[in-house]
Amino acid sequence: MAKVLSNKLFFVFFAIHILGSAVFLPAVVVEGTWCVARSDASTQALQTALDYACASGADCTPIQSSGLCFLPNTIQAHASYAFNSYFQRKAMAPGSCDFSGTASASKSDPSYGSCMYPSSLRLIFFGEQTQCMSENTHCRRDWYHYKHYTSR
Repeated sequence: MAKVLSNKLFFVFFAIHILGSAVFLPAVVVEGTWCVARSDASTQALQTALDYACASGADCTPIQSSGLCFLPNTIQAHASYAFNSYFQRKAMAPGSCDFSGTASASKSDPSYGSCMYPSSLRLIFFGEQTQCMSENTHCRRDWYHYKHYTSR
């Protein structure tokens, strides 16, 4: 709960800093969505789904042996990263976080250490709701600042 609140407060202060204003701006993180491997999925089913995700558009570079998300070196962890990458690249399309029942959507950020899971953010700026995908060019700078400052 504290991390969620700090994330919301960060965006309020970030918006104030960007605009160089001392007024309160109604800019908050509404929610992020990630796709993660189910803990009750079998290792074989996860491996099959992981292979599919990596072959079908997920960025699996971070879970390779020299990648930032290689450790822990488990099928569960690698599948979660690959599933989420696929899910985000498919713009969270219905059915893109299922992988034959081995994955489910989560509102909890699974990022850890230097391994950052991309996500979408639904934001409200000045009363307007927008969707910001972390892998989109126009969001990369804001997403970097968000992840950098809220992970300290």
